[in-house]
Amino acid sequence: MKMAPTFALLFFIQLVLYSAVASKKVCGRPAVADGIDELTLKRVYEVGEELTLTCEQGYLPSTTTPRRMTCTPTGEWTPSDLTWSPKMCPIPQPLQPLAMGRTEAPFKSVLNFTCDDGYVMLGANMSSCLHDGTWSNPPPLCKAVNCPLPQPPRDGRIIHDKTVTGTKTMYGQAWTYECNPPKAPSHERGSCMADGTVTEPPVCREVSCSAPTGIPNGFITFAVIRPHGYKEKVKYACNEHYVLDGDAELQCQNTGNWSAKPVCRAPCTVGIKRGRIFYNSRKLWIADLKPNRVLHGEHVAFYCLNKTERCGYPVVSTCNDGTLPIPECFEEPGKMDYTLRAKNLPSEIQACAASPPANTTSSANPA
Repeated sequence: MKMAPTFALLFFIQLVLYSAVASKKVCGRPAVADGIDELTLKRVYEVGEELTLTCEQGYLPSTTTPRRMTCTPTGEWTPSDLTWSPKMCPIPQPLQPLAMGRTEAPFKSVLNFTCDDGYVMLGANMSSCLHDGTWSNPPPLCKAVNCPLPQPPRDGRIIHDKTVTGTKTMYGQAWTYECNPPKAPSHERGSCMADGTVTEPPVCREVSCSAPTGIPNGFITFAVIRPHGYKEKVKYACNEHYVLDGDAELQCQNTGNWSAKPVCRAPCTVGIKRGRIFYNSRKLWIADLKPNRVLHGEHVAFYCLNKTERCGYPVVSTCNDGTLPIPECFEEPGKMDYTLRAKNLPSEIQACAASPPANTTSSANPA
């Protein structure tokens, strides 16, 4: 029975000691931003204990605010506005045109290097900005691929685009294969390719093209209608008032086909009965356009009315293979206006200072 008070007293002393210890505040590890060396931080700090922040490798502190922080009795740290910025690596001069005006890159930046097709890389294909402001690797060199000289075709020869010296040629250099007449090469062009190989030489063979045929609204000139050999030519022309679109000369190709035929583009008529136009550097009433014919590719200006400003402005349309669009803004005058009040037409009144945009793809409705 004498042990109970002793036990109660010991329990009370332990409770007081526990409460005293539990009421004492401590500070945990402070929140840190990028650039602070976390390895120097402890998990728990006592009240009044000071902490000096240090930079991680590759970062620099600001100099306008203090680095020290103190653990306060409330378990909080005194504030610190210290900021950290990464060290910078100067971008190599040859790469600056690709850096969008930047001359430096921050710590941990990575440059990846590639070479254009036909070039091999000498050096590392990447470089990292290190903590001391230097790059881990210098920029590599891109060296042009070399190819062995091409072999000429049997019964033929090679004509290089550029003079070749030595026993090698560089990537991108090209040449033409020729066969002894009347034979034609199975392919005419060759080059040094990106993988360091050259085009295989062609096979020389007999080639002929069938007798050339005519074209609509045109004809063949200075040619006999017969089969033609490789590289033989015929010439085309168009009927009067038609315009030749394409090469006038056709050549028999190494495939046994002719090169593309030209097309004869048709003239246009100006599809209005009343009004004034601007054509061939002249301002004309439509009745004075004789004959009413505009050649393919020629331009005609129609006059439209700016109803707000009460002024006239020209809108240009182009003849395209027989079709001349009338601008949507053009309004063909009625007979009375055209005959008695012609001075009030858009072509005759004051010209607008600026022409509003007009849709030239629609046809106008005659009055």
